Amino acid sequence: MKLWQHLLHKLEENRKAYLLTVIENFGSSPGRKGFKMIVVDDGFIFGSIGGGVMEHALVEETKKLLTLADMPIFLRKQIHKGKIKDGSGMICSGEQTVVFHPLNATHISDVKRIIDCLKLDKKGTLLLSHTSFSFSYKEMKKQFDNQIVSTKEWSFKEQIGFKNRLYIVGAGHVSLAVSDLFSNLGFYVTIFDNRQNLNTFDLNTSAHQKRMIDYNQISDYILEGDATYVTIMTNTYLDDKLVLSKILKNTFKYVGVLGSTAKLKTMWEVLQQEGFTPKQLSTIKAPIGLSIKSQTPEEIAVSIAAEVIQLKNVNA
Repeated sequence: MKLWQHLLHKLEENRKAYLLTVIENFGSSPGRKGFKMIVVDDGFIFGSIGGGVMEHALVEETKKLLTLADMPIFLRKQIHKGKIKDGSGMICSGEQTVVFHPLNATHISDVKRIIDCLKLDKKGTLLLSHTSFSFSYKEMKKQFDNQIVSTKEWSFKEQIGFKNRLYIVGAGHVSLAVSDLFSNLGFYVTIFDNRQNLNTFDLNTSAHQKRMIDYNQISDYILEGDATYVTIMTNTYLDDKLVLSKILKNTFKYVGVLGSTAKLKTMWEVLQQEGFTPKQLSTIKAPIGLSIKSQTPEEIAVSIAAEVIQLKNVNA
């Protein structure tokens, strides 16, 4: 989202920019398919296509291209195996292909549509080719589709839209830190609370959606699926237990509960008395997050993010 917002701002200032996109990668390439970076003619740079000496060299080349009257669209293969033809200067043994698209004020409408698509939690398709840059609201069946016939004939399609969703039940200080971090990690973040006039709820500008709800209806608000992650961190033990009992039989990629070991042990005992099985409870991450002795809300957010990323990227 931020890349597109920065790009829109620059194009509206009538600046010229290049969008660099990784459209193919193999092996231990530092840049993965879909990685993006913008380089603007005023020196502004945002995003990454893998970093290191490779990225630095391509950025410097792009800066020179931005001074040309006729800026080309082109493709560049980078082989990370030292000093060889098409070598990037890196030695990590992978390969990646980067395409370069010059953009200007004529592309504002497409960039606006991309931003609107993300804001409205919709999906669409970004099309990059040797002749064009465009966006449509047509959905794809997969995340990426690329065709490379030659350096002068190629295309790349990417489904734009949030792939992963994080639901945060409870809008306290930890929730605020978790929202900030996961928003930057590219998750669509929704927070819930049942308290009115809550300062940390009002201060949260990172969440894409904020809702005041009755926790008895929590399952009506959370979409099931293998791209859904749920974190429970209400302000009371009873609300934590209520929320967990309402969603425990649903299917999610991840459910975690914030709390002390002693509190959660009691909760597990009560839930089993209410008919939930040890097998059902074993799927819940509790206490939530990797054990890194986190203390502050920000540290707890890092521990939760690490646990979620570890699970999300299995077999990725």
